[in-house]
Amino acid sequence: MTDEIQTEPAVFGVSRFLPLLLILFAGTGCAGLIYEIVWFQLLQLVIGSTAISLGVVLTAFMGGLAIGSIALPRLRSAQVNPLRTYAAVELGVAICGVIALSAIPIIGRLDIGGQSLPGMLTRGLIACICLLPPTVLMGASLPLVVRWIKSTPGEASWWAILYGVNTAGAVLGCLLGGFYLLRVYDMATATYVAAAINMLVAAVSLGLASRMSPEAIGVPVESSVKHVSPGRTCWGVYIVIGLSGACALGAEVIWTRLMAMMLGSTVYVFSIILAVFLIGLAMGSGAASWLLRAVHPRLGLGWSQLLLGLAIAWTAYMIADSLPYWPPNALLENNPWHSFQVDLLRCLAALLPPTLLWGASFPFACAAIVSPGEDPGKLVGNIYAANTLGSIAGALGISLILIPTIGTQQSQRVLLVLSATSGLALVVPYLWKHRSRAVAAILAAATIVVVTGLTSRVHAIPGALIAYGRRMTLNSPSSRVLYTAEGMNSSVAITRWDDGSVEVDVNGHVEATTEPFDMKLQRMVGHLPALLHSHPQSVLGIGFGAGVSAGTFTRYPSIQKITICEIEPIIPPTSTRYFAREDYDVLHNPRTRIIYDDARHYVLTTSEKFDIIASDPLDVFVKGTAAIYSKEYFEAVKHHLNPGGMFTLYVPLYESDVPTVQSELATFFDVFPYGTIWANTRDGQGYDMVFLGQAEPLQVNLDDLQQRMQQRDYRAVAESLQDIGIVSPVDLLSSYAGQLSDLAPWLKNAPINRDRNLRLQYLAGWGINSQIADEIYRQILSYRHLPSNLFLGSAENLESLKRALSFNAPGTQ
Repeated sequence: MTDEIQTEPAVFGVSRFLPLLLILFAGTGCAGLIYEIVWFQLLQLVIGSTAISLGVVLTAFMGGLAIGSIALPRLRSAQVNPLRTYAAVELGVAICGVIALSAIPIIGRLDIGGQSLPGMLTRGLIACICLLPPTVLMGASLPLVVRWIKSTPGEASWWAILYGVNTAGAVLGCLLGGFYLLRVYDMATATYVAAAINMLVAAVSLGLASRMSPEAIGVPVESSVKHVSPGRTCWGVYIVIGLSGACALGAEVIWTRLMAMMLGSTVYVFSIILAVFLIGLAMGSGAASWLLRAVHPRLGLGWSQLLLGLAIAWTAYMIADSLPYWPPNALLENNPWHSFQVDLLRCLAALLPPTLLWGASFPFACAAIVSPGEDPGKLVGNIYAANTLGSIAGALGISLILIPTIGTQQSQRVLLVLSATSGLALVVPYLWKHRSRAVAAILAAATIVVVTGLTSRVHAIPGALIAYGRRMTLNSPSSRVLYTAEGMNSSVAITRWDDGSVEVDVNGHVEATTEPFDMKLQRMVGHLPALLHSHPQSVLGIGFGAGVSAGTFTRYPSIQKITICEIEPIIPPTSTRYFAREDYDVLHNPRTRIIYDDARHYVLTTSEKFDIIASDPLDVFVKGTAAIYSKEYFEAVKHHLNPGGMFTLYVPLYESDVPTVQSELATFFDVFPYGTIWANTRDGQGYDMVFLGQAEPLQVNLDDLQQRMQQRDYRAVAESLQDIGIVSPVDLLSSYAGQLSDLAPWLKNAPINRDRNLRLQYLAGWGINSQIADEIYRQILSYRHLPSNLFLGSAENLESLKRALSFNAPGTQ
């Protein structure tokens, strides 16, 4: 066999069963993406949402695919009817998928290694073992299916169609899972739907297998595909397709991070970004199936990588220099479907060019190593494994090494150069051997010049995008970016507004400001439990933010230990640099200990108990944050409170809607029935709240509070309160907004946010553009009654509090 054009006559026409087989393989892709979404959500609950834990999940999922694509085609004879084997694989995936649904949550309850990194990795390893059976079987699907089509160069174009159809099914699974099954139902329902699809595919495959021989399935095509013989030259193809996978997944990590900042980090945005990636891969694979009839596959693979240099530069330009400056009105529209359409258009404009080329790369690589007579399952399995292993390396290398060390700008430049270099490694030797050495030399020189120019045009994203996200064009004219940093898990910005207030932002959303109304909220998270607790000694702070809530506890003489759990290591030093006065330099306080971990993971695995747990997390619409608003998480928090302990939780009313707040409250009161809620206003309008929970009924003695605040050793506490306009216990307690007995009618049909559904992130993502904070606040106050069993004290103090609460009632301001 030579590298020249080979022509093979058609032997028989397209099988009448092929359309049905394509539908079956699309069903396989659909079910696979539903499982992937469910498993990623389950495993984040078990081992956390840090870059390291997500890397463990990715390695488990894609590693299983690689093993299956290599191993199973070698275990099953190519003479066995592939439809029967395919049916067995689909049935196995369904069974393993249902088992994983029950097995993975058990891992989170295992007492292995505590909150240490080795403990997390151990749980991750066990999770990997749970995922191996279904992912190994998934990885075998494509190699098994291509056995329907005989191993000749002409049939490689049909392999591309199969790959594209499978990816198109994955698009459907992504959207079906992200926008319907998990939003309306839960992870169990989504898993059962995926398993039902697998079983239906298995049943139809068995029915077809009983009606036709394996030979009836083949689809020879009259072809003039240029191909190479197997052997030493194949190693170049394996290396290039591996690098292509590395660049594809590495770029997906970078661009998902940046696009999510721009569009809002909701579960829906992540589903849209993934769907667009898959759409591009499917379209690119379909285009390659046509191009394979006219283009030598090695040249097709090489040129795909060369053009990826241009495409990566295009996407980098769109994300940094174009999309952030598009009119923001549609992004902020309160109709979710309109916002999703705009999100989809922006993602298509930015991401489609490179994903088309990555989609074409896989079929070109398969055709480049095809040889008549060889088992097509093994050939495709080898390419699939090389591509998948490269994908693992790219995703882990970018997220764990390159972004934290050189940032997203330089990481994109690395991917651009790597893609172009791998393309040259294929195209130049081919041209040198078969066409013209002069052309090869000119191409190499031109590529170096073009790539050098393109890399210089890859700009860093605007600092204002890190700060304000989808509101960048609205906010940036009135502020100035002082500092930005990109960490392993998050990007951070410090900005100063024209009025002099300073703000810390994470991933395009405000975390804290020095505005008086915001300072009051942050300190209320700390002062409420510290004042109402009789003698607090130990504190756990969830999230560092600006450090103001945690810093509040440094004012209390009885508190001996302040533990702060923060997921992103760059946040504490960055915030301290600009907020040290407001947070009392809590980072460097000798009582402070910082734990860098996912908060949920830490709470579920630590053996410590605390007098106070104060939580100031990201807003609940951010993907993954709902896990620290779930009933199971609240129960874990309650378990880690000492007798008499208290839990405070920051909850925003802005960028939220009624169903979201109702679900937050219903879930909180389900665990803390004696809980209370406390409001913070902005210019007299409702803005955000603090939930306060404890195991026992709460009683607040105003006289005791007043006496304590007047003590000499509480002078620092009194000064901290005065800074936010609170000079007496009545000032603080007048923010009381209700308890369960008041709000039960309002919460009657509110859904409970549980681990199995994480309903809140879907509700909150739906209402992210709502501007009804004061309306929600007024609805809550309309149910509030003056409590007869909550406050104690002298008649004078109680009357003062009653007047203050009456003044804050609806219609009195």
